[in-house]
Amino acid sequence: MNTLKRKIRLLPVVALALVVAGGVAALAQRQIASGGSQGRPEVKIALSGAVERGEEAVPLDRVESVQPGEVLRWSLTSVNVGTGAAREYKAVGDIPTGTAFIADSAVAEKGSTVTYSIDGGKTFSTQPIIEERQADGTVRQKPAPVSMYTQVRYEWKDELASGGRLGASYKVRVK
Repeated sequence: MNTLKRKIRLLPVVALALVVAGGVAALAQRQIASGGSQGRPEVKIALSGAVERGEEAVPLDRVESVQPGEVLRWSLTSVNVGTGAAREYKAVGDIPTGTAFIADSAVAEKGSTVTYSIDGGKTFSTQPIIEERQADGTVRQKPAPVSMYTQVRYEWKDELASGGRLGASYKVRVK
């Protein structure tokens, strides 16, 4: 089971680093193109995980293994350490392989919009839709089950000021 723990811990970190690095670069380019006198944003994300055991949330670095059925809470903390505000800021967390997203568990502060992906992060929606073929051959669209979710994205409309901090979290169940 220790291998599962490592996969669960490492996959989200890699995805977050890639998404944030791309987002920060785009924000910095937009800032420079508009004059650049207001500074440059640089957002750093810390990802932490904990397994819920009874009333306690045990940090994953203190856990030897996780068992099927256990709930993991992922927390993302974004801090703008740059000299300018980050506009249209987004943070993305993976739903690790071997786990399933828990419905209604995504929360964030300061009025974020939460969207989900079922295609590995190519598209996001507040309610992903799948097509289901009916017995008569017609296709019906219906909400995707949360078990299909691959990512959760938080998007803030207000800018993240220099020195600002935002928090978000979500839960998954180990399969």
